[in-house]
Amino acid sequence: MTLASDVAGGQRWRRRHTATISRRLREGARVREEIGTLHDAMEREAYVTDRATATAVYLAMALHKPLLIEGHPGVGKTEVAKVLARALDAELIRLQCYEGLDVNTALYEWNYAKQLLHIKLQEGTAATAREREAEIFSREFLLERPLLRAITKSDASPVLLVDEVDRSDEEFEAFLLEVLSDHQVTIPEIGTVRAIHPPHVVLTSNRTRELSEALRRRCLYLWVDYPSYEKELRILRAKAPGLEARLAEQVVRFVQHVRTRRLSKRPGVAESLDWAQALVALGADELEADVVDETLGCVLKDEADLRDVRSAVASGGVGAFLGGT
Repeated sequence: MTLASDVAGGQRWRRRHTATISRRLREGARVREEIGTLHDAMEREAYVTDRATATAVYLAMALHKPLLIEGHPGVGKTEVAKVLARALDAELIRLQCYEGLDVNTALYEWNYAKQLLHIKLQEGTAATAREREAEIFSREFLLERPLLRAITKSDASPVLLVDEVDRSDEEFEAFLLEVLSDHQVTIPEIGTVRAIHPPHVVLTSNRTRELSEALRRRCLYLWVDYPSYEKELRILRAKAPGLEARLAEQVVRFVQHVRTRRLSKRPGVAESLDWAQALVALGADELEADVVDETLGCVLKDEADLRDVRSAVASGGVGAFLGGT
């Protein structure tokens, strides 16, 4: 090869790769802008969030993957799905999990009363037994539960919230995995029902039991921790209108100090909000020992924890809980 051909080849390589790099930079800028837009939309819905949370939600939608959110109780995991539904103007379909949850409750069941009535009305007609069976096992007699309703939504993608999935049995988790992987379900009497608009899926877990590796691998993951002092203060200001600035600071300092103690049930942000709203309703303007004693049940939900904190307040005063941020 001549020097001229080497130079020409190098120039073509630079032009080609410069164009590729420029395109990727433009795409990266567009994605960052869309994540920023989603972040702002969540903030407008009074959900104080951060870039990592907005990115996780964006990627779950862009990649059509479920988002598994774990964290302490009361830190806003469920609220992510609610806020997303409002931001997208989409229907929120919620499946609340519990021990013993079965397929009929979560997916579908037949309307037996309506089927029996239809059978009675068809008595004496010329329809064959096969025709009657086909009629009563049609979509008209099907009761859609949350999972099937999320799959059959025909106009737009809903937001499917599978709340506290860790409370369900391992058998149900395996079934859920199959449904969420393919966005379809087979009903023996009807056939396979496939999603026209796959739902945006958010699963939450308080880690009362360990979820399977198979479920974790198929989800994007987000851990929501207790918020920092600054973030929790922003949450209270956004969610508790009428709360004085000084009282808001005291509530956050007090609750954050309480979380450092050895408690059975540490308070989450939900408890902070409950307490702040209760103090507003009582017309309190600062934390005093008698007010704390009377309203501490908004923050702590265990008798031993109440005794522990009340004893600490009685011995050290409220100021001991407000010393640092």
